[in-house]
Amino acid sequence: MSENPSDFERLLGHAALRLWSELPREVQEKLFETAVPLDPSIRNRLATFLHDRHPRTAHPRYETSKSGEITTISLLSGRK
Repeated sequence: MSENPSDFERLLGHAALRLWSELPREVQEKLFETAVPLDPSIRNRLATFLHDRHPRTAHPRYETSKSGEITTISLLSGRK
């Protein structure tokens, strides 16, 4: 293996993906925020990629009543 930094970045990225569902939520969020640029389409594609492969990363969706109270919580997959 060469001493090319991109090779090491790729190895570390692959390791992070393999361990993603075992990482604490705070670490997942910090890695995600560090990895994605401000482009919303890339953020959404990466979020979808992670949620599809690691169900534990699916953040709950809160549904609120007209008064603003949380009424139900469901996963992004639509299950309640």
